[in-house]
Amino acid sequence: MQRIEFKLGKLAILMTSTGIFSFPAQAEDMPNTVLDTVVVSAPLREKVSQSARPVTVLTEEQINTGASNTIGATLEKEPGMNNQSFGPGVGAPVIRGQTGPRVRVLQNGVGVNDASTLSPDHANGVEPMQAERIEILRGPATLLYGSGAIGGVVNVIDNRIPQAQFDKVFGGAFEQRYNSVSSENASSLKLEGGKGPVAVHLDGFYREQGNMHIGGAAIDESAARETDPVLTNLYPIQNSYGVINNTNARASGGSAGVSWVGDAGFLGVAVNQLDNHYGIPPDGTGNPNIRVDLTQTRYDLRSEWKEPFAFAEALRLKFGYTDYQHKEIEGGVVGTTWLNQTYETRLEMPHKPLGPVRGVVGFQSINSDFQAFGAEAVVPKSLIDSYGAFAVETFDYGPVTYELGARVEHQSLSPENLAGRNFLPVSGSASALYHINDQHQLSFAFTQSQRAPAVQELYTNGVHHATRSYEIGNPNLTKEISYNLDLGYRFKTSWLQAEAHLFQNWVDNYIYAYQTGETYSDPDHVEGESPEEHEHHHGEGLPIMQVRQGNATFKGFESKLLFPLMENRYGLVDLALFSDYTRGEFVQGGDVPRMPPLRYGFQLDYNRNEWSANLRLTRAEAQDNPGDNESNTPGYVLLGVGAKYQAKVYQGAELTVFARGTNLLNENVRNSVSYLRNFAPEPGRGAELGIRMSY
Repeated sequence: MQRIEFKLGKLAILMTSTGIFSFPAQAEDMPNTVLDTVVVSAPLREKVSQSARPVTVLTEEQINTGASNTIGATLEKEPGMNNQSFGPGVGAPVIRGQTGPRVRVLQNGVGVNDASTLSPDHANGVEPMQAERIEILRGPATLLYGSGAIGGVVNVIDNRIPQAQFDKVFGGAFEQRYNSVSSENASSLKLEGGKGPVAVHLDGFYREQGNMHIGGAAIDESAARETDPVLTNLYPIQNSYGVINNTNARASGGSAGVSWVGDAGFLGVAVNQLDNHYGIPPDGTGNPNIRVDLTQTRYDLRSEWKEPFAFAEALRLKFGYTDYQHKEIEGGVVGTTWLNQTYETRLEMPHKPLGPVRGVVGFQSINSDFQAFGAEAVVPKSLIDSYGAFAVETFDYGPVTYELGARVEHQSLSPENLAGRNFLPVSGSASALYHINDQHQLSFAFTQSQRAPAVQELYTNGVHHATRSYEIGNPNLTKEISYNLDLGYRFKTSWLQAEAHLFQNWVDNYIYAYQTGETYSDPDHVEGESPEEHEHHHGEGLPIMQVRQGNATFKGFESKLLFPLMENRYGLVDLALFSDYTRGEFVQGGDVPRMPPLRYGFQLDYNRNEWSANLRLTRAEAQDNPGDNESNTPGYVLLGVGAKYQAKVYQGAELTVFARGTNLLNENVRNSVSYLRNFAPEPGRGAELGIRMSY
């Protein structure tokens, strides 16, 4: 393992000039507050202040005014979080530089189980507008949610299965919003209520948007030619300015759930339907546009039985079945269809204290039947099974809270007509939280976690026009072994709140997709095909992207600070400073591709009675360490403003009106974590208006 190395001089300058103890806003239009709420994604449902690992919780109020159309875009302002965009229709969360199979996205504690981890052009099956709460666990969460979650976990909670009786027989909320950057209209409706032991939840949404406006050219032609041999020899590149064509989209969905709630616990079921039709930004070659038609049906069952027997405090069962399908449509014709049917079961038992020791034990199983067929079915039909057992125990000794955990998991992959693989990831963790006094806390966490390679990393082989590459997997991959160290500090008084985390992650046999610098040459010419048709259908001349392994290190920090500038009869003004950074390097030399840049900035918040407003400035430095055969991305500055009016209007009903101005400098932002950074910049200048009525 490589020792921890931080450039102390540069770090000290950042601490002085930008405030290393800085506080990113929880959502762009919300005042900065540190919420000490209970984290239900944690092993023992601990409070934020009781966690030795960095945790972020977004409340319903923050999500309502800060939600975007993808989960990645909704969370990208949070510390250590970025958005792996693939045009505006796709946004995967990135935690400390990790994404895909290393970040587990959950709905109500059970995996989304779509196809988003298989390829960066696949949208996630989560709708942020319906969320009531989002919890982010940064750093390894392998012990609870699977050996793949080396980067962290995002748990989206929407109360589709009520766990408690409602205060009202009938309640609900309606929201309407408009965003000028893509002429987006979005509507959301929620109805909840019940009587006696029965509680019912209904929700639905509809969103339609046009092509996305940007601050300049869609394609960075010089960077695209530098990394893509097909474009190097193409004159001219078909480009657009001020707009990205083929990015219009339409999505709709809804849920229905019912629960029986009693003193002994609850039992509930729910069904959810999602439809999402979106486009992939053009690649400049003039090839037919690619669109994706996604449908997903999900069934959930959830129950909790309080004190079922003497040793147990509770017994919790979570079950989800996901039936996922998406079709990739080229020039109006279906080219490839992806199917994924997954069952996931979780059984958790928090046990009663054994002296000073509190804890939870559990079992998890995930069983998937995945297949793809058509022109770009690059991954074989596969049966994927995972069975894991875990335990987490905690105890207090003086001012220190200790936590120990372990997980053992068996995974098997059985591809059609290919040799299968079996893996046995074993993971463990130890952490300590030192309560120095009421104002100061120090935390330490160390996790050794193992991740088995995913099916696409092992077996992918073929043309993938969405990523403009010929992708080749590696069936001989071994387990990743990660050693993660996290050091944290919290300070809290009435006049100042601060938090900082330093992390280092040593990964043996890190799996990554590598641009080899070579191009694919198909030896078989099809009778009757022109050279252009042969190039499109068979990948002739496309860059080869190959899956490899190598030892890597990741290091960085997240920091936040909040203090009031003014508090009087004219209102309250808060200042927040924030910064985060991740650096990924291979031990043998070279940079891990698609890493986020250093970010820092500030936010001013004003609150007075029913009114609130904010101004936020974020500076991202250039990414000059993009990885071999990848292009650099320039730095940028994002300026945003927001305002909100919230008041009681009639018999307990609450009205919220909000407005946001985003990217007011109209920067043409190239996202360093995106595969499409040279073809699809981030949204340009935009204005969003919204109104919400709740009862």
